[in-house]
Amino acid sequence: MTTPLFSSLLDPMLDAGFKGYPHTAAPRRASEVAQAGWNVLAGDLPLPIALIQREALEHNVGWMQRQVRGWGIDLAPHGKTTMSPQLFQRQIEAGAWGITFATVKQLALGVAAGVQRALIANQVFGDDDLAGIQALLQAQRGLRVAFLVDSVAQLDLIEQWSDAHAGCQPFEVLIEIGVAGGRSGCRTHAEAVALAARLHASAAVKLVGIECYEGLGAQGRSEADVPYAQALMARVQAIALHCDAAGWFEADEVLLTAGGSAIFDLVAPMLRPALAKPVRGLLRSGCYVTHDHGFYKRMVSVVNQRCGCADGEGLRPAMEVWAAVQSRPEPGLAIVAVGKRDISFDLDLPVPFARAPRGSLQPQPVPAGWKITGLNDQHAYLRWDAADEAGAPQVGERIGLGISHPCTTFDKWHWMPVVERDYTVSGAVSMHF
Repeated sequence: MTTPLFSSLLDPMLDAGFKGYPHTAAPRRASEVAQAGWNVLAGDLPLPIALIQREALEHNVGWMQRQVRGWGIDLAPHGKTTMSPQLFQRQIEAGAWGITFATVKQLALGVAAGVQRALIANQVFGDDDLAGIQALLQAQRGLRVAFLVDSVAQLDLIEQWSDAHAGCQPFEVLIEIGVAGGRSGCRTHAEAVALAARLHASAAVKLVGIECYEGLGAQGRSEADVPYAQALMARVQAIALHCDAAGWFEADEVLLTAGGSAIFDLVAPMLRPALAKPVRGLLRSGCYVTHDHGFYKRMVSVVNQRCGCADGEGLRPAMEVWAAVQSRPEPGLAIVAVGKRDISFDLDLPVPFARAPRGSLQPQPVPAGWKITGLNDQHAYLRWDAADEAGAPQVGERIGLGISHPCTTFDKWHWMPVVERDYTVSGAVSMHF
């Protein structure tokens, strides 16, 4: 049944209180934005503006779904990348098994937006979080939620809460396998086996699978990444086989899941070990949905080589941030009106890739020597060879910037226009961080 909250998430009202929305335009539903006839390069929206190229977005969603289908597994993409109900819907309609979240708060929003199957790729143990999951399970018929466990200490906290709340259904959990020096997760096989035995013996939980995250160890070099991924996934398979032989899995099918957006091709084929019970492999990549011009472009170019896929046929950058040159204070330096409050900078600085003089509707490539060298809250430092004054940017000129790591651009905006190749606005997505 459609609820007012569901409608407000899938088709929110946008207005001038949202960064990037035209200052003098009347409020519109996201579904009505295309009717306005706006064009980003015509100056119809205030800058800076983060936007999504529709064709690249649709290509990425379809490409990844075809990849996992070819590997014989399913997709449960990280919703924390976008926290966008419209993008969740696109991913599920394309065939995603479910959506992955990092917190119970994110899960609640996803469920309100229509998500029926969800993973929380994180440890859950707080009283309020456990209560929140139970409330969602009771309110939403058919909802499935599983989260990660990596210690008996965490299980003790879950059991304490469950003992105090009689009548609640057991929580579905996956054992997390971690790597030395990394984040959470069991470090040894013996530790994972001991935990699995305790989980099986507990009335508070049901062990339904095994999880790992490989992304932090990825280097973007096959000679390092292949043995690293194989060793990690061998550990995942070993504990799955042990639990299966012991009869400790308490579900009709076993969930095996891994997934970042850097070396997903190396872990995906290893998510379907032969067990007595059926296995559902789940890849959790999230950044693929918009990809980027920097970090993931470099990493996935190596994935493309391993898959025999030309770069243009694989994932494509779909997110761009456009901003205007506001000052030319000295030779070889332009100040662009965009900063840390608008664009990713946690992995790499933005990459200038296009320019459009004021009044022009046709973007052009920027000279190879242009580089963003620093960001303040609202300012970017664009530098070039001071001797090349003929091709220098001018005050008022628009600069298209690519990003590294989509997650930390998405969380700086409450909405983004979806545009066609000519930058005509054809839709909108909203974000809820």
